[in-house]
Amino acid sequence: MMNQLSGISNKQTLYIGLMLFSLFFGAGNLIFPPELGQSAGSNAWPAIIGFLISGVGLPILGVMAITYVGSDDAEGLGRRVHPYFAIGFTALTFLTIGPFFAVPRTGTVSYEIGILPFIERSESLNASSPLWLFLFSVAYFAIVFYLSLSPGKFVDRIGKIITPFLLLVIAILLVTVLFNPLGTYLEPVDSSFNDYPFFRGITEGYLTMDTIAAVVFGIIVVKAIKDFGVTDQRIVKRTAWKAGIIAAICLGTVYAGLGYLGAISASAISADSGAGILASVSFEYFGLGGNILLGLIILAACIPTATGLISSCSIYFNKLFPSLSYKAFVIIFTLFSLGISNFGLSTIIEFSIPVLVFIYPIAIVLILLAFLEPLFKRRRIVYQMTVLFTAIVSINEGLMAANESWNFLRAVPLPFDDIGFAWALPALIGFVIGLLLSPVFKGSEPRD
Repeated sequence: MMNQLSGISNKQTLYIGLMLFSLFFGAGNLIFPPELGQSAGSNAWPAIIGFLISGVGLPILGVMAITYVGSDDAEGLGRRVHPYFAIGFTALTFLTIGPFFAVPRTGTVSYEIGILPFIERSESLNASSPLWLFLFSVAYFAIVFYLSLSPGKFVDRIGKIITPFLLLVIAILLVTVLFNPLGTYLEPVDSSFNDYPFFRGITEGYLTMDTIAAVVFGIIVVKAIKDFGVTDQRIVKRTAWKAGIIAAICLGTVYAGLGYLGAISASAISADSGAGILASVSFEYFGLGGNILLGLIILAACIPTATGLISSCSIYFNKLFPSLSYKAFVIIFTLFSLGISNFGLSTIIEFSIPVLVFIYPIAIVLILLAFLEPLFKRRRIVYQMTVLFTAIVSINEGLMAANESWNFLRAVPLPFDDIGFAWALPALIGFVIGLLLSPVFKGSEPRD
């Protein structure tokens, strides 16, 4: 075992960084940067930079926050507010990155990139028929169910094999786009991309769900570091930062390249989703063989991701409700994911937006508070006031995302509302109130 004073080797740190990259880099994340680039058009780069902040920067900070609070489980940040809040917030996190949205999305992304392009090119098949998605999703989730019953090291082993191949295919595609672009930039599709593309890019990054997933992934990173024999918390933090930088560079490079791909190809292809853009660009450059290769690799990448998420969710909820077995939760979550996947990719994304608009601001302030703990000595009242004021606004924003008429704060002028950050000032007010009240609540520090 390596001397604790010297930490762990650069090779081991690189391994952890690449592992973190593979955790965040799901095949579903491939679809959002191209769509963002196409929508932002000539303002693609400010939008991409904003996307990188919320799609890369915040998730990495989320992982770092877990190391800073020294938590050994996914409820660690939430317990800073209250034990019951920790259970509710963590459960919602698992459901969001599991059967509600992320797992069904793996199925629909696999279908739209790996299967749909071939159905559309067939003269004898009706591509608009829901039957094809249903048949594919039944087969897809049957495999996921079987593997989730005893995942073992399947996810890690397949991920280590498939992820490099997926990256190689994407790299070839991006290099081809860079040196031989299909088209040129178009005008932004709406006023938000024209007036404030940077901030629109930040809110579009919510769709990756990676910041809320960071609460779970942070525990995996801490465990990986400790598995190398590291027990000194300072070395854990330093190693996590280095690994986070490695993951951020990899994620940022891929996202920026895919965003450019979507923007520069907009005038040459017609597609209404990121999956369609990738499939169309791949076909334009490499023909049918390119579509087949991309489809097979994305399918192989999505199955381990879905398996890992179903397994993680089942483990967590089996711990919460031990009266139901792990297998029972696997069955429930798999069937639920199968049903949701048949609504189609665009519908899944549409329904996920209100939930993400609600949960993301809370996740962001929890992450920031973890770094600011020395200012208020971890006193729970600061966490509670900040989260409370944030949640009031984020609930309203989530309701408005579902239905614009559900605005119970319409009489309250909130700055930054037009750019998607109406929660920012209330969060700051809650933080200040918590600081002012903290001397009264001295001794209320949460126990880990």
